[in-house]
Amino acid sequence: MLTARTYHPHVHGTPFDRLVLDYEARFLRRKVLTMASGAGLLVDLAQTTSLDDGGVLVTTEGHEIAVEAAAEPLLAITAPDLPRVAWHVGNRHTPCQIEAGRLLIRPDHVIRAMLEQLGATVGEVTEPFTPEGGAYGHGRTHGHDHSHSHSHAEAHGDAHARAHAAAHDHPHGP
Repeated sequence: MLTARTYHPHVHGTPFDRLVLDYEARFLRRKVLTMASGAGLLVDLAQTTSLDDGGVLVTTEGHEIAVEAAAEPLLAITAPDLPRVAWHVGNRHTPCQIEAGRLLIRPDHVIRAMLEQLGATVGEVTEPFTPEGGAYGHGRTHGHDHSHSHSHAEAHGDAHARAHAAAHDHPHGP
């Protein structure tokens, strides 16, 4: 089995193989994955890393393994006042892919209802998801994925988070 210990944001030649991963699977440190060829790849990075569509994992043998964003269920959002709707999505720390004329987010029934109340049109699509990075153009944002529980106050440690947690305590993602 090949082992990859290095990640680069772009390919330098013809990739040896490729990995097609959804948004959650592209956030990892150590894991065995199956490449498009069917061969296994042990990813063993020094720290947890967000792998971008178009990036490459480099094996100990020097092979580049291309990373591709897999198609996954998403919500496509359009609105007459899209900047206002985008502000509300961002205010909820929801990972969001911003395009000319629409936003893409992962399915969330609570956020969908809020957006529809704001006058947005929300439809279901299946596409690769490549949301914006953090405030400085890289990294993950803290989204409202419902995979495990913690309070906002614990995660953020500020007055806004404590007030938000008091208003509702529900599971959130990493």
